[in-house]
Amino acid sequence: MRRTPIVLALFGALVVTGCSSGGQTAQSAPPASSAAPQAGGGRFAVITHGAPGDSFWDVVKNGAEAAGKQYGVRVTYQGDGDPAKQSQLIDQAVSEKVDGIVVSMANPDALKEAIGKAVTAKIPVVTINSGADSSKAFGALTHVGQSEDVAGRGAGEQLKAAGVTKLLCVIHEAGNVGLDQRCKGAEEILGGTVERLQVDVSNLADVTSKVTAKLQSDQQVNGVLSLNPAIAIAARDAIKDSGSQAKLATFDLSADVVDAIKADEVLFAVDQQQYLQGYLPITFLTLYKANLNTVGGGLPVNTGPGFVTEDNAEQVAKLAEAGTR
Repeated sequence: MRRTPIVLALFGALVVTGCSSGGQTAQSAPPASSAAPQAGGGRFAVITHGAPGDSFWDVVKNGAEAAGKQYGVRVTYQGDGDPAKQSQLIDQAVSEKVDGIVVSMANPDALKEAIGKAVTAKIPVVTINSGADSSKAFGALTHVGQSEDVAGRGAGEQLKAAGVTKLLCVIHEAGNVGLDQRCKGAEEILGGTVERLQVDVSNLADVTSKVTAKLQSDQQVNGVLSLNPAIAIAARDAIKDSGSQAKLATFDLSADVVDAIKADEVLFAVDQQQYLQGYLPITFLTLYKANLNTVGGGLPVNTGPGFVTEDNAEQVAKLAEAGTR
């Protein structure tokens, strides 16, 4: 790899200016090109729990690959929802002596040993998406994602304002601590009127069937919260099939979800801006390799939550089509 100056547009140019009480401008710093740290190439492995073809994780992958191209570093992306297989992928990256690892921790305990091996081998690790509470203890440089309980409370507040009194929270990955935190956050706002439904994200037809059955058997359910964009579309179909008047909201975005928001079929999507969960870790690892920079000060770097509603869905739709939202 050629040696590439790091240009971190996200944080702006490293030029300091200021005004005194007399209006004078302070002397500018030397041009960045004279002191910019050199990346010197690098190989970074992104290992997530996302299943192949999952639109959410496709956007994470897009962000990581875009950062790799910008900084002239090599990025590989692999995903497996089985924690044991995800651990094996981490072990493989360690054996290949990569320069850094990005890993999502839906099941932190199952990944603890593999991540520990990376840290012991002095390979810097950045965790993303799930597992923020374990990130620092496992020795990661930082965590990039959103606070799932805060996001859940935010969703609960919006659903309560929309008149939801009994909510069905649809969980699509067993054992994913982040998903349970989302449901708990909503439950804190809505009280004891949140019921969980376990489904399989790899079988969307069955998801529609199970949600339809639940809505038909319990007509007091007047709200559905999905935790994945593909599940949201399956739940939308279930609401139609059951004849229910339940209001639907979701976590995370896809082009289909944005279209559903525009069509008034989904109230809102909680947006954790997953593109940043791919892009920022490669940025941080590149800076760490070149200049030993760390980010976050021991605290997570939050990429959300934000909310996509009918007010901004048109703008977001164009970005979703480009694969960045």
